[in-house]
Amino acid sequence: MRDTAVVILNWNGLPMLQAYLPTLIERTKTPGAFIVVADNGSSDGSVEWLAAQYPDIRLIRLDRNYGFTGGYNRALREIDADYYVLLNSDIEVGEGWLDPLVGWMEEHPDVGVCQPKVLSMAERDRFEYAGAAGGFIDKFGYPFCRGRILSYLEKDTGQYDEPEECFWATGACMMVRSALYHHLGGLDEDFFAHMEEIDFCWRAKLLGYQVWCVPASTVWHVGGGTLPNNSPRKLYFNYRNNLLMLYKNLPDSFRRRRIFFRMCMDGLSALVYLLTGRWSFFKAVWTAHRDYRRMRRNEDPSPFDEERNNIGLLDNSIVLQFFLSGKKLKWSDIERYL
Repeated sequence: MRDTAVVILNWNGLPMLQAYLPTLIERTKTPGAFIVVADNGSSDGSVEWLAAQYPDIRLIRLDRNYGFTGGYNRALREIDADYYVLLNSDIEVGEGWLDPLVGWMEEHPDVGVCQPKVLSMAERDRFEYAGAAGGFIDKFGYPFCRGRILSYLEKDTGQYDEPEECFWATGACMMVRSALYHHLGGLDEDFFAHMEEIDFCWRAKLLGYQVWCVPASTVWHVGGGTLPNNSPRKLYFNYRNNLLMLYKNLPDSFRRRRIFFRMCMDGLSALVYLLTGRWSFFKAVWTAHRDYRRMRRNEDPSPFDEERNNIGLLDNSIVLQFFLSGKKLKWSDIERYL
């Protein structure tokens, strides 16, 4: 059995470590697996607590907060393992959670990234927003999942218990081959946080690797630990990073056209924020577009002239489908278009 490093990136997450680390230790029994905590310059006593309570767990101390992307990149450069699992501190893992993920990677060498089924900690029989049962995107870069279309979350009744190839795996619990991680240069540090896992998976797919959800493994996610869903800062990262992701990975033949339409759709949402008096959200969209135009000068666009391994990419607009249907969309409403 190959070595698997389960790596938690912590930033002032003492309550989450106290709540979920003991369960992780108890339920991580896969041969060759070990746990590492990388700290992003915390000031809440979590490092001291970890050193006192779990001295046998390897602790990597970073000098400051490098964000999700920079923190993981720096930590994983110091860890020797065949597989990495990037695991949020606010995750409760299920019994035997790691075995199916390792087994799937061992049996399928073309799979570069995989994830478990992700359920909500608040409603344990309902899918969680960040990942659910495998991530997908539409032609304009809007992400959605099996079990989560836009803001609608389905109950888990076993309807997605079969493994499924998807487009992206959640950064809340993402398993990746270490050689692939380093070959791609890790997560894009320009993103800082949000959308970085989708960009990473897209780049892996452009190299011919597959991304899968393996529902035999189940975890529960608190969610919103870094930034709450109603945060203008989170909105800013999502809008800016989505545009950067499209610029980096779309083929040159239609990159400009799709990004133009995406920016128009963003503009409409910004107008709604302005008309409803949500000035901070309007400003977040405007600033995201400004910073995207500045940052794209430093990004290398995709060298490929065509879409490659585009399984999980919806050749339609999930947003337009939502408004035209006039109802909450479920996976069954759109899977036939993939």
